[in-house]
Amino acid sequence: MTEHVRSSLPSETDVLLIGAGIMSATLGTLLQFVAPHLQITLVDTLGEASSESSDAWNNAGTGHAALCELNYTPERPDGTIAIDRAIDINEQFQQSRQFWATLVERGVLGDPSEFIHAFPHLSFVSGTESVDFLRRRFAAMQTSPLFAKMRFTEDRETLEAWVPLMMEGRDEATPAAATRADDGTDLDFGRLTRLLLLAMEKQGSTVHFRHKVVDLRQQSDHRWQIEVEDLATGRRSRILTRFLFLGAGGGALLLLQKSGVPEGRGYGGFPVSGQWLRCTNRELIERHAAKVYGKPALGAPPMSVPHLDTRMIDGRKELLFGPFAGFSTKFLKSGSYTDLIRSIGAGNLRAMLGAGIHNVELTRYLIGQVMQSQNDRVGALRDFVPLAQAEDWRLEVAGQRVQIIKPDPARGGVLEFGTKVIRTADGSLAALLGASPGASTAVAIMLQLISAGMPVLREQECMEGTLQGIVQSYGRSLHADPALFERVSDRTGAVLRLG
Repeated sequence: MTEHVRSSLPSETDVLLIGAGIMSATLGTLLQFVAPHLQITLVDTLGEASSESSDAWNNAGTGHAALCELNYTPERPDGTIAIDRAIDINEQFQQSRQFWATLVERGVLGDPSEFIHAFPHLSFVSGTESVDFLRRRFAAMQTSPLFAKMRFTEDRETLEAWVPLMMEGRDEATPAAATRADDGTDLDFGRLTRLLLLAMEKQGSTVHFRHKVVDLRQQSDHRWQIEVEDLATGRRSRILTRFLFLGAGGGALLLLQKSGVPEGRGYGGFPVSGQWLRCTNRELIERHAAKVYGKPALGAPPMSVPHLDTRMIDGRKELLFGPFAGFSTKFLKSGSYTDLIRSIGAGNLRAMLGAGIHNVELTRYLIGQVMQSQNDRVGALRDFVPLAQAEDWRLEVAGQRVQIIKPDPARGGVLEFGTKVIRTADGSLAALLGASPGASTAVAIMLQLISAGMPVLREQECMEGTLQGIVQSYGRSLHADPALFERVSDRTGAVLRLG
C-alpha cells in the first residue's frame, strides 16, 4: 500500500474534514461511496494520521457493543435493569461491523486482521450485592437476541477457566461472578484510520498533515472560508468549502466556538486525561485473552470504568489495566495548557459553573485519581489480579477526552457523557463533541449525519435505500428482527474473520 504523498492545498473543495482521526476517515469513506463525484479534502495539525484519540495507545480499543460495560445497563430505583442503552450501543456497533465488512468485500480494505480481532468480553464482579446485580443484568439482557449467546457463571472452576490470571490468589470465601460474550472484538482504531485515509487518497481525496486551521468564517452564500497555516513553511492560504466537518477530537470545541454558529452557543468542555498500567511480563500477557470490565468507582466518568484488557497493537498482543483518570487543562495530548481557559467565555460561563456545582462527586474522584501513587494503582490492579507484582507493570499516558457540557435552562449546564453531533440549520457545518463509545459507533454517527442531508449531497444520496447498500441493517432494528441480526452477524463474522 502506498504511503501518504504531500500535495498542495486546493483553493476550493466540496467537503473539508478537519482532523485525521477515525471520525473524519469514516465520514470521508462513506461520502466516497454515496457521492463519488465529491472533492474531499482533509487537514490535520499533526504529522501523521490518528495520533490523538484514535491511536491504539490512546484508545481503549474495545469494540463497544455493551457486552461487558456495566455503565450501559444502570439499575432503576425499583431494582430492575435498564438495557435500552445497551441495545442502542450494540446496534450501532453492528453497523460498524457491516461497514467494515463491506469495505473488505469491495477490496477497499485488505486483511481485516490488520485492525480487528475476536476476544471475549466479560463483566466480572465480586461480593454478594455485585453478584446479585450481575445476575439480574444477565437475566434482563437475555430478553434481547443481541445478547442471547451471553453466558453467566458463579462457579469458581468455570471462572478459573475463563480468567485464570484473575482467579489465582482470590479469596474463596468472597462470591464472584462473570458474564462472557464470545462475539466481542478488539479494534486498532489507529491502524484502521490510516488504512481508510490511504484508501480515500487512492480514490482522489487529498490529505494534508501539518496544516493548522487558524480561522473560519461563513460567507453569505453559506460556504465556509477557512484560513490554514502550513506548519512546515509558515505560509497561510484560504480554502472555500460547501461542507465543513469538525472532527478534531478535543480540538473540535474550540473550532466550533471560533465558527460563531448559534447552534454551538453555550457549549463547554471538561477535559479528562487517561493513564494505563501496561504489562511488561510476556508470560502474564499470554495467560490472559479477554476484555474484562468491572464496576466503576463512585463518581467516575464512563471512560474510567476499570478493565483488564487484552489488545492487539501493531500485530503484537498486549495487556493493559485501567484507565486511571487525571486532569489536564489540555484538550488534546498535543494541545496547549491554555485550552480550557480559552474555551470559557460569556457564552458558556453559566453552563460551566452549573456543571461544576452539580458534579462534585466527579471532582472528588478526579482529585483522588491525580493524587494516586504507583502503589495505589497497583493496589487497584490487585482487585482484578490478586497476585499482581508492581515490577511487571509500568505506567503509560493515554489520550485526552473532553466531556460535553451542555447548556441547561434549569441547572445552567449539564455534563454529558458519550458523543454528540452539533449541526447547523443549513447543514453546512457539523462538529463532533464528546468521548466514549465514540470510535466504535463512528459509522452509525456518520450515517445519521448523511441521512440528515448536506448541501453537497443530492436527495437520492441521503436516502435509506442508498445507505442500506453499504450497511444492510440501516434504518431497521436488529433487536426487533432476530433473523436479520443472525444474517448480519454471520456475514460480518465470516468476512472479518472473527470465527
